[in-house]
Amino acid sequence: MPKFVIEREIPNAGALKPEELKGISQTSCGVLKELGPQVQWVQSYVTDDKIYCVYIAPDEASVRKHAEMGGFPANKVSEVKSIIDPTTAE
Repeated sequence: MPKFVIEREIPNAGALKPEELKGISQTSCGVLKELGPQVQWVQSYVTDDKIYCVYIAPDEASVRKHAEMGGFPANKVSEVKSIIDPTTAE
């Protein structure tokens, strides 16, 4: 199943408090339950003004539907074509 990176522009995301991040996570998980097991949230990275999320989903439309249902921005959705890490150099 394809993997996607979602770029979410959220001003001052890096200043969100733990309880705010928990609330966002709970909303996301609630929407994922509604969508079913085909859409999976893998991990997210919070920076100063953006949150980058990694999802596994059948297609981009499913990722965008999650964002719409949860009230999250999905400013850019990119399908992962390859994954590399230090072991790729070996």
